[in-house]
Amino acid sequence: MTGKTAPPAKKPTPAAAKKKAAPAPKEEAAPKAEAAPKEEAAPKEEAAPAPATEEPPAPEHTPEQPPAPTGEPALTPTEAGAEATPAPAEGSPAPPAEPPAPEPKLEKPKEEPPSCPLSLAVEEVSENSFTLTWKAPEQTGRAGLDGYVVEICKDGSSDWKAVNQEPFLSTRYTIPDLSSGDKVHVRVVAVGASGASVPATLEQPVLIREILQLPKIRMPRHLRETYIRRVGDAVNIMIPFQGKPQPQVSWSKGGQPLDSSRINIRNTARDTIFYIRQAQRQDSGKYELTVHINGAEDRATLDIQVVEPPGPPQNLKLVDVWGFNVALEWTPPADNGNSEIKGYRVQKSDKKSGKWFTVLERCTRTSCTISDLIIGNTYSFRVFSENLCGLSDSAALASGVAHIEKTKTTYQPEKILPRDMMEPPKFTQPLTDRTTTRGYSTHLFCSVRGFPQPKIIWLKNQMEIREDPKYIALIDQGVCSLEIRKPGPFDGGVYTCKAVNPLGEASVDCRLDVKGES
Repeated sequence: MTGKTAPPAKKPTPAAAKKKAAPAPKEEAAPKAEAAPKEEAAPKEEAAPAPATEEPPAPEHTPEQPPAPTGEPALTPTEAGAEATPAPAEGSPAPPAEPPAPEPKLEKPKEEPPSCPLSLAVEEVSENSFTLTWKAPEQTGRAGLDGYVVEICKDGSSDWKAVNQEPFLSTRYTIPDLSSGDKVHVRVVAVGASGASVPATLEQPVLIREILQLPKIRMPRHLRETYIRRVGDAVNIMIPFQGKPQPQVSWSKGGQPLDSSRINIRNTARDTIFYIRQAQRQDSGKYELTVHINGAEDRATLDIQVVEPPGPPQNLKLVDVWGFNVALEWTPPADNGNSEIKGYRVQKSDKKSGKWFTVLERCTRTSCTISDLIIGNTYSFRVFSENLCGLSDSAALASGVAHIEKTKTTYQPEKILPRDMMEPPKFTQPLTDRTTTRGYSTHLFCSVRGFPQPKIIWLKNQMEIREDPKYIALIDQGVCSLEIRKPGPFDGGVYTCKAVNPLGEASVDCRLDVKGES
């Protein structure tokens, strides 16, 4: 420890006086204490604390700290700076005042920008443009999206240019006006109120060229079979096809080009139209359609059949007439109307009425037999041929007529042997015992058969019941009935029904009990 004392403190300068209100932080005093010159440092136990308003000048080098005296603990630079602050040397300029440290302000957390667009892909490429599609980002922010910006950059360059001037909300965009053969990098940025997202970029550049598509004819289902029209009808057929670039279309028939005076062909980028104003039979046949691009091609065949009604059958004649029957024969027509003959229609006409009646339809053979003709009538016959269009315009008429003559017959009545219908009486349903209540009428029933019709006799206790108003006896279709009106106790007993005819007799009986009222 040296005997030097600290020099007297100088009066603070005006600039330093202004800093009294804002003393320097304690942390800043430590390095300044280390920067004090060695010869001006006072011993720690004798040094008086420097005024808080003074700031030491910035030292050019860091002085070494004197060693602590034996028996006293060494002070740290922080403690040394806190205990003593060296005063500036006389005649040296006052150090500039430091501005006060600004108070930290709490900043609001910034809103995150939208996330990157998803699933960026190329939908279609042509010779001077291509179309992109993508999906909206997962996070769009509280304010939502303002739209998307599409940027492109040619391969080998780093100059990205925005294609659209203003953001748009669609997730599909076509970039036009490109040069064929160029390779273009593309990226899409989502833009919101909080800023722009990380761009979604295609991994590979897009080659601007027209994608080739092999030619293919899409023949409609109804044209895969024979297309049939009547003579005089219009033929108007449209057949679609596909292919890129636009394919060349050609038609031929039998290896020869079509007759442009009868057949009109109109081709577009996607279909071909085959048109005939009024079809004739010579327009029938197989037409070949060819669609080709450079060396690739596709073929299809259109089979057209133009039909009309057939001619009449030939050589119709009556082969035989017998009884009520007639046999006819003929040959197929010379002209089938460019269609298969499906059958024949046979009609007859009698001389009395002169009207024609159909007896057979769709007869598939060239012969037939007509039956159930009326005796005494004279008949004429004609035959129509029929194809897909219908019946022939005229019919073949048989040269002869068929006269159904009357045959002489003698009526011989059938001999019928007389049958013996005589039968003695026989009861088919007997009488049954009955119990009745006093004062309530009751009936007794039985049935009998026999021929001649038997006579019915009723008996009570073996005594014949004669004309007694208390009893009413009836017989109808062999059913016999006896009504006993308001029977009393004395009306009970055994009742017998007897049937008698010349061949014999038969009888049945029953018991009737009469009970008093309870």
